[in-house]
Amino acid sequence: MPSSFKLLSYFAIYTLLVTGCRPKSPEQVIKNPTLIEYKVQSTLTHDTKAFTQGLEIHNGQLYESTGGKGSWIGIVDVNTGIADKRVALDDKYFGEGITIFGDKIYQLTWQNHEGFVYDLASFRKIRSFRYRTEGWGLTHDSTYLIMSDGSNKLYYLDTATLATVRTLEVKDGNGPVGNLNELEYAEGRIYANIWQTNYIARVNPLTGNVDGYLDLGPLTRQAKLANAQADVLNGIAWHDRTRAMLVTGKLWPYLFIIRMREPSRE
Repeated sequence: MPSSFKLLSYFAIYTLLVTGCRPKSPEQVIKNPTLIEYKVQSTLTHDTKAFTQGLEIHNGQLYESTGGKGSWIGIVDVNTGIADKRVALDDKYFGEGITIFGDKIYQLTWQNHEGFVYDLASFRKIRSFRYRTEGWGLTHDSTYLIMSDGSNKLYYLDTATLATVRTLEVKDGNGPVGNLNELEYAEGRIYANIWQTNYIARVNPLTGNVDGYLDLGPLTRQAKLANAQADVLNGIAWHDRTRAMLVTGKLWPYLFIIRMREPSRE
């Protein structure tokens, strides 16, 4: 059973087998970013075997999805960082992002062009669905699922048919912002990890414009000092009641709870 200990209390007060599965691409350079200031409020433990692809808080519980051989979705015990309740994918699938909408969990896979829908209470698989691109990150607003594929595009999916109904191109003052990975929707904005960087972009969903970046370089360095195998930043979860954000990365030993301030020019 998952831990009954609610996340609210915390907010208040292999060398990896899949390394190299994604082909390396040139690291995206973010020029003269408008930085969103933040403060680390608290630090929790994270499973250093978890190759994090998705992170979400729902009803006071933390859900995580991982990639690689033995990809899984689980409810994480925030006391230990370990997932108590899991559903595992067949080894032919490389798990990617997840989101919870209503009473269902939606999950992407990387290159199989196939996603899955689970009953939230039982983790029973309800159905699968297809998409043409790769699957990377997943979140939702009040109406649609929102998916990334590693490009500068975000795809809005109908929650009933799971067909693409809108495509949003993400850009900043320098042009397209690619390598969009793990996603989170919070307070009318989409937050997106930029793969192979230490940045999270904050995107206006009406225009696709990035209005600020979180530079989590200090947290990345802290994670790598504690675990030499720690990989890239990936994992964003929003806690509505406290307006705090939980961030982590692949094989990181920590989950960081951060509070944001308004953007300022670097």
